This record gives sequence, structure tokens and C-alpha cells, in this order.
Amino acid sequence: MNAESVPAGPSAAGLTLAELTGDRIPAVVRLCRTALDLPDDSAEAAQIVARLRDDSPLPGAAGPRRTVGVVAERDGALAGVALGSMADLDPDPAVGHLDLVAVHPDLRRRGIGRALVSRLEQALARLGATQVRIAGNPPHYAWPGIDVRYTPAVCTALALGYAPDGTAWNMTADLSAGSSPALRSTEAAERRLAEQGVTVRRAEPADVAMLTRFARSTFGGSWDAELLHSIGREGAGCHLAVRTATADGTPELLGFAAYGSSRPSWFGPMGTAPAAQGMGIGGVLLRRCLRDQRAAGHLRAEIGWVGPVPFYAASADARIERVFFLYRKQL
Repeated sequence: MNAESVPAGPSAAGLTLAELTGDRIPAVVRLCRTALDLPDDSAEAAQIVARLRDDSPLPGAAGPRRTVGVVAERDGALAGVALGSMADLDPDPAVGHLDLVAVHPDLRRRGIGRALVSRLEQALARLGATQVRIAGNPPHYAWPGIDVRYTPAVCTALALGYAPDGTAWNMTADLSAGSSPALRSTEAAERRLAEQGVTVRRAEPADVAMLTRFARSTFGGSWDAELLHSIGREGAGCHLAVRTATADGTPELLGFAAYGSSRPSWFGPMGTAPAAQGMGIGGVLLRRCLRDQRAAGHLRAEIGWVGPVPFYAASADARIERVFFLYRKQL
């Protein structure tokens, strides 16, 4: 891992703080399974830790991602962990991100969370951070911010001087029954699209260059990198819509929808070319992905960091269920 070195040493509550090294990852995952109070988060602890610690270079980047990790030990046992990273795609390269803080439930309210965050801030400052955000660092993120139900985390952020910086929300699509509106058939809609020369299919590794180029030029942000992490991986996938628009048979990409990039149960990103909006492509791609997630055993799909709430409500009967507070702090 390309992790920033964190000097070991004593801290509050009789703790020892040290750099997170690769050999401690299994113990960190076990801790997170216990310390992440919401069942959907606890169940994906291994995938969350792996994604946040991923130091693979982003498309066009000169080098690997810069990550930091701090663990707290008490009497030789793991008591807590904090993970952070430098801005991947933020216009300001001096932004650091606090990506995860987890403290064993039996050891809360003893200053462990504060000690971990303070040490992580120091590590990010050594990498050049002048401010730290709690807002998700796409494409490597597990949440858009702090879920409002994680009350201890909200209290810790405020106590350490983090200022509110917005709100985000996720929507949830019910996949528990085959009759769910989120899983309704797309066959008729796909036939109508086929009559207009549009083919809907599963994306393959050979499509990556076309997809990432389209996402980067049409939408910007991190979607090209998220698509890279959705194709050719177990627990992830992507569907696309293309139309043959030229005499030489070159396909014109009209839209895509992906899942599993951040977490196996999460849907997104999804995008439709502006000129193709209104054709029903988005709803078809969405439900094809949700059926894949249902087949993989997921009873719910989270649509992360949602923008167009009415679209997802109409297309999949999705509901807003998770709300996140975002924070920022100048160092």
C-alpha cells in the first residue's frame, strides 16, 4: 500500500497509535464488522476497507493514490481505526479526506475517535493537505459523508472543529421479491429501442475504452474511473446502450449504467447522452443492473449520492432512506 507513515506513540486513554500496515487489514475488517452499527455497512466491511485502501492509479494519474491509515491499540487489542486519502479528483489538490473512523462499541466515549482523527489529520498535513473534508473521495468512497444515524461520528466531527458543508442522500430499491417494481421486465422497452436502432447489452472488457471516453467527455468527474472498477470484476457489472450511427459500423454510445464499483450492493454511476434522453434508455439500464444485483443475492440496492430523485422513484419505486452530513475543516 502507498500509505503515509504514521509514527507510533502513546495517545489519549492509554492508547498506542500506529500506522496501519497490510498485515493488520484482516483485524481492521473484523473490527469494522463490529463497529459499523448499520447492518448494510457491517455486512460489506471487507469491501469497504479494500476500496478505501485501494492505491491503484486513476486514469491519467502520474502515480498511485495516496492513502493514510491509523490504528489504535489498547492492551494489545485493536480498539479503533481511521482511514484517509488525498484528493483524487478535487480541483484543489490540497484537500485531504477523512474516509472512515471506527471504534469498538465497548470502548467509545473514551477519546479514541478524537485521537485517531487528530493523528490522521497530521498525516494528511504531511502530504500537503491544508483542509480535510468528510464528503467521500470519488471514485474510492464508501459513503458521501456521515450517515446521520452515526451520532457518535457526528459528535466527534463537530467537537474537532469540522463545519457542516452540505447534505447528500442515497435511495434504496427493494429487490426482495420478484414482483418488486425495481425488477419489472424491460423486454417491451428494449424492443421499442431496437426498432429505433438501439441495442442494449452487457458491457464487456473490450468496451472499457469507449465507455470511459464517453463518461469523461460527457459527464466529467470520476465516472470513468468508477466504470473501470465495475467491468470484469466479481460482484460488479455494467450495461450499455449503443446505436450504429456510421457507414463503417462504428457504434454510438448512448448511455450506461453500472453497479458494484464502490460496494457490491450499490448502484451507479449511470448516464445517458443528452441527445438520447427521453427515449427510456435510463430506466432499461437501471433495471437490468438491479436484476443482476438481485441474482447475486442482494435484497436491496442502494443508489448512491442521488441526483434525480424523481427518476429513480418512478423507474424503480426507490425511496430516500439514507441521509448524510458533509463536513469541512481548515488545518
